[in-house]
Amino acid sequence: MVIHMERQHVSVSIHRLRPPRLANEGVNGALDSSERAAMIGAATLKLEELFDVLQVDHRNDHNTRDTPQRVAKMFVEEIMHGRYCDPPAITEFDNAQGFDQLIVTGPIDVRSTCAHHLMPFYGEATIGVLPAPGGKLIGLSKYDRIVDYFASRLQIQEELVKQIGEYLVEKTAPRGLAVRVSAVHMCKTQRGVRASHRGRMVSTAYWGVLAEDAGLKAEFQQECISLERGRS
Repeated sequence: MVIHMERQHVSVSIHRLRPPRLANEGVNGALDSSERAAMIGAATLKLEELFDVLQVDHRNDHNTRDTPQRVAKMFVEEIMHGRYCDPPAITEFDNAQGFDQLIVTGPIDVRSTCAHHLMPFYGEATIGVLPAPGGKLIGLSKYDRIVDYFASRLQIQEELVKQIGEYLVEKTAPRGLAVRVSAVHMCKTQRGVRASHRGRMVSTAYWGVLAEDAGLKAEFQQECISLERGRS
């Protein structure tokens, strides 16, 4: 009876929000601390059920006794926290000198979780911005925060680059934008074919002038290669 009442309470607490359509969309409004706690509690019960099905003793084994709660907390507060919090605030600066040349920043660490198998994928993002002469510039650290915000969900890489880019275009209105992600996928290295960790997937998306100008595309791609070589 106690467990039944706990589940009923948790369900009421976390379902006030409209559920998102896709796994990599944010919920309709950030979760407060009590809603996060309720979600962690509900997920813990389900993980305990999963362990029971898999015949993993989470009650008596000292290694797995608290694992369902740890994993539930990890999903809500770390792996998928980008779904449950507000997007990062963007600090803007006037483009006082009317700078209109390509700005490239990266590599930015990417840590995400594949929506197909719940396995990590990790790598680097590089962002190219062609600012509007009369527009705004944003602080470099904000690019890292934006990448982390959209990566902290169940993702596929092709949609991750588009989400990052569409958000930046909407918020900063540059003349052009490019987002490139190069990543290792553990759903390929730890299962299935068990491929080498040297193998990567690269996906790039372009907006505005950067989508139209072959010379600017080539410049961005060359900068990506230079930055990645400098990191290795």
